[in-house]
Amino acid sequence: MSLTERAGLALLHRVDPETAHGLSLQALRCGLVPLPGVITSPRLACTLAGLALSNPIGLAAGFDKNAVALAPLMRAGFGFLEVGAATPRPQDGNAKPRLFRLTEDRAAINRFGFNNEGAAAIAARLALRPPGPVPVGLNLGANKDSPDRAADFAAVLAACGPHVDFATVNVSSPNTEKLRDLQGRAALTALLSGVMDTRARLPRAIPIFLKIAPDLHDDDLADIAEVALATGISGIIATNTTLSREGLKSADRDEKGGLSGAPLFEKSTRVLARLSQLTDGALPLVGVGGIGNAEQAYAKIRAGACAVQIYTAMVYEGLSLIPKIAQGLDALLARDGHATLSAAIGTDRASWL
Repeated sequence: MSLTERAGLALLHRVDPETAHGLSLQALRCGLVPLPGVITSPRLACTLAGLALSNPIGLAAGFDKNAVALAPLMRAGFGFLEVGAATPRPQDGNAKPRLFRLTEDRAAINRFGFNNEGAAAIAARLALRPPGPVPVGLNLGANKDSPDRAADFAAVLAACGPHVDFATVNVSSPNTEKLRDLQGRAALTALLSGVMDTRARLPRAIPIFLKIAPDLHDDDLADIAEVALATGISGIIATNTTLSREGLKSADRDEKGGLSGAPLFEKSTRVLARLSQLTDGALPLVGVGGIGNAEQAYAKIRAGACAVQIYTAMVYEGLSLIPKIAQGLDALLARDGHATLSAAIGTDRASWL
């Protein structure tokens, strides 16, 4: 981390977290953040559900909810980006304060509630994104007051699908009441079937991912794996934030919302490994939750992930963390004699089961 980045992070941590988030996006848009461009190597270059990636390090949804900083983020070293979540209609989300830094735990709690400018505004920005080698996807959400939340996911896909490279069905946010109920077998089958029907009407058949919660029981994971395979979706993102508060030290540890960051690493990786076992290579998996260094990214891949996503660790380490993880992952693959990333996928799954 450069002295400039360290000073910038120190200043951001002197203001409330949501304001700091907005300022970080503004700094990106204004060109105030040094960006490394594409990071790749023969070992790091890979595919995810047919998408060609320069490296397997992705930006998780939630950082750029409204797709306002696509151009700089495409030069930040990520192999792919996910923006959103987007809902059909704009919504303000939950009351503030709704984002809390847990500095002692290298974590965060949020209860945003799908605050965003709506599918139409986000689609317009996605349509104008610059060309480049970094795939851009959209996290699909539902309006809080919607009478048919399942239909909302399809509606956002219809509006934005022509302008993205993949889309993610997010039924795992804990901040919209009863949203996680859509992870049940019957509800999930109906929802995904509707999304896949909408995908069939898009100009091209983009990959569809499902993002799940880390707080599911083994029987729930088995149901989700079966539904995912039966409906023909392209992969699963494991996992979203957790409701658990086990072992936290920070003053804001009891705030309501979803916990992300370092404390989520082991829980989310165990879910990832179990899904890898249940799907047995039939579905690409994306590992997300608690990644803060190259070793943890590598652990997710060895547990069964084809790619990973990062967000909360950047709150503490800045954007320079992305090239550091990519380059470190390349070195770890070389150390273990892997000529390609795919050779490492799932090689240590058993230790997480």
